[in-house]
Amino acid sequence: MFERFRRQLNGLIKHLSEKELNEGDLDSRLHELELVLVQNDVAVETAERIARRLRDTLIGLRISRWKGAEETIHGGLKKALLEVFAGVEPFHLERILEGKPENEPLVVVFVGINGVGKSTTIAKIAHRFKRDGHKVVLACSDTYRAGAIEQLEIHSSRLGLKMIKQRYGADPAAVAYDAVDHAKARGVEVVLIDTAGRQHIDVNLMNELKKVIRVAEPDVVVLVVDSLTGNDGIRQAEEFLRYTGFDAVVMTKMDADARGGIAISVADRTSKPIIFVGTGQDYDDLEPFDYEAYVNTLLGGLS
Repeated sequence: MFERFRRQLNGLIKHLSEKELNEGDLDSRLHELELVLVQNDVAVETAERIARRLRDTLIGLRISRWKGAEETIHGGLKKALLEVFAGVEPFHLERILEGKPENEPLVVVFVGINGVGKSTTIAKIAHRFKRDGHKVVLACSDTYRAGAIEQLEIHSSRLGLKMIKQRYGADPAAVAYDAVDHAKARGVEVVLIDTAGRQHIDVNLMNELKKVIRVAEPDVVVLVVDSLTGNDGIRQAEEFLRYTGFDAVVMTKMDADARGGIAISVADRTSKPIIFVGTGQDYDDLEPFDYEAYVNTLLGGLS
């Protein structure tokens, strides 16, 4: 995972450590770092911030070919990357569920454009809750896209879960309301609501989502982002944050992403926690996001 990114960072750090650097040389090399970051799906503004943080660490040091130079630079870059995630509060769906009053379900609304893997992500999270002994209901508030209801229905059938739906063209907010009402009446602990996406974000979509959120009164709104979409995924995150004020992010297809920088950008640009990453198609292929492990993976082999 992230092989190219790791290899480029490795080469850059070795290069930095092999010669004495004056301030001009350092700035030149840090510009190279920015380019490497941007080439691996880190937003330009985020890349510039990371480079400045590393510069602040190194500028007071005499970086020369002395023993430990590479380790010092490696540590400085690791610190700069970890600082991106430092302002993001830890976030756990399970703990929110534990804090809910009796007969009040945990309600989660999932948003994101078409094709990012919302339905599969919902199924994976439903599987986690069911595996832990919780009652779960799914709801399809995507009542416009052909096949959306059937797609979620397949997952609900495989998982042995109830699914709330209406006909195509029905009010998406009404489906969400029915799902929450069903959960309260039957002691269901978790309601997971799928919503419509578009290939391009538009005002009608956002107004529809805002209505679903207003009616469902969710505890959590989760944005699902395809890690392979690069800068487009960053733009999606910024737009959905602007209109829906989502609370957390799930990154899909991380196992197929050789670059990996979009997670850095999403955390930096939204200040929202990434709670899970998708690593395959099976229901168990969903892992809690550990930002320290993620940074260590990016810098693997450098220390």
